[in-house]
Amino acid sequence: MLCEPNIAIRRYNRRFLSSMLIYAAVLLTVVWIFKHWHPTGLAAYPLAILPALPIVVGIAVAGLYLVEEKDEFQRAIFFQSMVWGIGATLVFTTVWGFLELFAGVQHFQTYLAFPLFCAFAGIASYVLKARYR
Repeated sequence: MLCEPNIAIRRYNRRFLSSMLIYAAVLLTVVWIFKHWHPTGLAAYPLAILPALPIVVGIAVAGLYLVEEKDEFQRAIFFQSMVWGIGATLVFTTVWGFLELFAGVQHFQTYLAFPLFCAFAGIASYVLKARYR
């Protein structure tokens, strides 16, 4: 039987999903602008930074969830998931960096670090929750 998510989780899910949908829309728009209009110079900088802003909001949403969550167990699971996600992302990017340096593998695009972190944190969350069932 699945538990009904509490209000903090529902708010987090709504806010995070909203920020990621905005991220996708902004990213697609910026890619389209660069592909068709080829901005350069000072105009390119704010456009290039624009897709990062919803990610900043997503990170703030995670912090807000930790403040709003009253259930210490849920907060601990979320926090541990974030720590495992950060650790796995750091390990992955460090190993990949050495592979780039010494073995000539293709460069890792750093804009992929946040989606990679989200994937690792999601896996960690699933494993941690399964551990306590």
